[in-house]
Amino acid sequence: MTRAPIRWELLPLVCAGGAIGVAARHVLTALVPDSSVVWMTAVINVVGSLLLGFVAGVCGARHARWRGFLGTGVLGGFTTYSAFAVQVAGATGGPQIALVLAGSALLVILAVGAALAGLVVGARVAREAAA
Repeated sequence: MTRAPIRWELLPLVCAGGAIGVAARHVLTALVPDSSVVWMTAVINVVGSLLLGFVAGVCGARHARWRGFLGTGVLGGFTTYSAFAVQVAGATGGPQIALVLAGSALLVILAVGAALAGLVVGARVAREAAA
């Protein structure tokens, strides 16, 4: 498998976008009670997947700066499966473990579906804009 070359000129854009995405996630999770943080993280991951699919669909192989800033940066920083995994792991135990694991599986399915929907819509928008 070949590896894409590192585009060093995009690094500042990716870092700036990542800071924006992480800050947005932090603010949103800080607005909800502790008991709802795992749900807010789930919503963030699904919405972020939808938006990332849209960005990828609109940009395609073009617009490397926008893909780097919005996709890898903002939305990469905004979404967080690692935080969700830690939150779920901390919530598992006792009789609720089956519910937590089922919810986690549902999140992955919803996020992939949202990303697919975003890709389709983004590609359609790009085609219409090019016409």
